[in-house]
Amino acid sequence: MRVDLQNPEPPTDDPRWRSVRTAMRRHGHQPNALIETLHAVQESFGYLEEEALQYVAAGLRVPPSKVYGVATFYHFFTLKPKGEHTCVVCTGTACYIKGAPEILEAIEQEFGVGPDQTGEDGKLSVLTARCFGSCGLAPAATFDGEVAGKLTPEQAVSRIRRLMDDDS
Repeated sequence: MRVDLQNPEPPTDDPRWRSVRTAMRRHGHQPNALIETLHAVQESFGYLEEEALQYVAAGLRVPPSKVYGVATFYHFFTLKPKGEHTCVVCTGTACYIKGAPEILEAIEQEFGVGPDQTGEDGKLSVLTARCFGSCGLAPAATFDGEVAGKLTPEQAVSRIRRLMDDDS
């Protein structure tokens, strides 16, 4: 679906587009509202699909390439739906040195989901972040938004198993 550049309308009649329109309107549809608008899309829909990127580009009158560039530059944004559960492993220097690669490897071996992937069943997304700012807790990860530090690979796998078991 293409967005009409002269009169941009949301891609669907989904009511969640209201918050996106509000974010654009709050800043007078100016290009400097790009990051805030992308946040509004992701908060509303969980990820940034192509139609949403086109709509934001038209609504803020910025080239689609710039919208895509911002969406792919910042790790907070994702272009694919996330799983029911999310594990984000910090890969900053302290965490990397203290075992982040081993944690990622253990998760991939146990669950078949590598960094920046979502499992085929849609249950688990594994993401990486450049730095949590929690270097004293290295290696650190978040499990459905809850920070855990000084993790071993076994502890990380166990935490994910518990999250998945709670669904049963």
